[in-house]
Amino acid sequence: MGYLINETTREEREQIVAESIGNINGGCDGCMSGLAEMYQDYIDGRREIRDINMEFRANYESGDEGPEKSSCEYFG
Repeated sequence: MGYLINETTREEREQIVAESIGNINGGCDGCMSGLAEMYQDYIDGRREIRDINMEFRANYESGDEGPEKSSCEYFG
């Protein structure tokens, strides 16, 4: 199985992201939901996952903000 948009279905892309991130609710430190949202363009078939990762890394290295943190529904 590939990871490119043209090699996967939406359901497969959702599974790829879910397996890569892990249990989104289990992390509950506020950043996991931001990561899930960060990959929504990939899931929707608009941007390749490598492009999203490269943009995130460039922002991280430059000091720009990454995905927005949201409060945890359990603690926030």
